[in-house]
Amino acid sequence: MSDDRLIVALDVPNVLDGLALVEKIGDAASFYKIGLGMLTGGGLALANELKADHGKKIFMDMKFFDIGATVEAAVRGMAQFDLDLLTVHGDPHVVNAAKQGAAGSNLKIMAVTILTSLDRADLDGALIKDGDIVDLVQERAGRAFDAGADGVIASPQEAALIRALPEADGKLIVTPGVRPAGAALGDQKRVATPAQAIADGVDHIVVGRPIWQAADPRAAARAITQEIA
Repeated sequence: MSDDRLIVALDVPNVLDGLALVEKIGDAASFYKIGLGMLTGGGLALANELKADHGKKIFMDMKFFDIGATVEAAVRGMAQFDLDLLTVHGDPHVVNAAKQGAAGSNLKIMAVTILTSLDRADLDGALIKDGDIVDLVQERAGRAFDAGADGVIASPQEAALIRALPEADGKLIVTPGVRPAGAALGDQKRVATPAQAIADGVDHIVVGRPIWQAADPRAAARAITQEIA
């Protein structure tokens, strides 16, 4: 049996590669993330096929950010499909619009706090206000929850602090930047192991390269689910 606390990132170019990877993983995973990189390669079609034909859960990682009316319309379009999670940026006006777009569906809106690939130097370059990243993530998470977010995307290094927020009661925390012990960090700068992330209050971990780059993706997924169990 698979453990849906593991979300496998299908960071491959197109539908055919995505289906091939899902077939290799088999029953070792039941939850998959499809991101912007796959969108032009048939990502939405793949999401629908994995839901309808394979019984998988789907996390659409679109990170929508725009004026409220546009976000609401985009999310309403996504909500017509039987998807599970959808990311938007955690700005309150974006989260609020996304929740309106998802009204009447089971789609959960996940707010991005600060991307796990960024550090303080990156934030300075983007003219983001001064402050420690951990403090900024906590503040953005709290505001996103107040705006109606069903959960947040955050680094495992901030997970325990977010879980402790009063606003986080009953909310989801989904964590990228998770690497099994000994795995390469890739473009992630704020990371933790799967077991540590779960121990810190994370509901789902997202793992990509350590699974799809493995010689045996099914065994790699199994090893991660065994670690978090």
